[in-house]
Amino acid sequence: MNLHLILTPIIALIAGILILIRPRLLNYIVAIYLILIGILGLIGPGGINLH
Repeated sequence: MNLHLILTPIIALIAGILILIRPRLLNYIVAIYLILIGILGLIGPGGINLH
């Protein structure tokens, strides 16, 4: 629960810095960001229950 709230801004910050440093990596950075946010969304509150 708190993991989702803490990781999302950190991932966004790292992605933004990488895009500023290497604009040619934009497609890859956006794809990786979306995948990570999707995984966090599934694991986070209301996500998959493995009981």
